[in-house]
Amino acid sequence: MPKGYWIARVDVHDEAAYEGYRRGNAAAFAKYGGRFLVRGGRFESVEGLSRARNVVIEFPSYDAAVACWNSPEYKEALAHRTDPSVSVADLIIIEGYEGPQPA
Repeated sequence: MPKGYWIARVDVHDEAAYEGYRRGNAAAFAKYGGRFLVRGGRFESVEGLSRARNVVIEFPSYDAAVACWNSPEYKEALAHRTDPSVSVADLIIIEGYEGPQPA
């Protein structure tokens, strides 16, 4: 079964308020097996639009990734970051690829 991923790009405008989101999301990620692969860090935007912060979270399956997004635990954490004065984000949930790799 392919893994599921959250791919997010975020501009944080209020670090102190955003901290409530960071503290709150850990319970949902743990419950649904979320694991950070990318959490901020250095990057170079080489094509298209970007935001200041990039995050990739891996889940055991696509269904687990969607369930985490819809969970009451995550919705509670999300309430801390959805005000545009706190942050603005683009986030997709995507299924991983398990097909053949080029030689």
